[in-house]
Amino acid sequence: MDTQTLISDARARFNHSSAKAYLKEKYDSKLIIADQGGLWKVNLETINFLNSSLSDTIILIDTFDNPVKVNRSDLLTKLQAIYDETLQEWYDEWSELERKR
Repeated sequence: MDTQTLISDARARFNHSSAKAYLKEKYDSKLIIADQGGLWKVNLETINFLNSSLSDTIILIDTFDNPVKVNRSDLLTKLQAIYDETLQEWYDEWSELERKR
C-alpha cells in the first residue's frame, strides 16, 4: 500500500465522521419544539411518558426546568409526528452517506 492510498483512506474516514457529526447536529436541532407554553425535547422518554399517562392534562418540566400544564394527547400527537418525520429524514440521509462510503 502506498502513502497516497493511506492518506486518501484517512481523509475519507475523517470526512465520513465529520458528515455523521453534522447530520447529528442538524437533526438534533429539529427535535426541539415550542408548544403549549413550553420548550420540549422530542425524544422517546417524553413520548413514552405521555403515552403511558392516563390524564387529559398533566404538568411536565420543559427544557428550561419550568413546570408547564399541557394537554397530554395533543402534545403526544405532535411529538410523535415530529419524531417519526425527523428520524426518517435523518435515516435517509445517513443511508445515502453510508452508500457513498
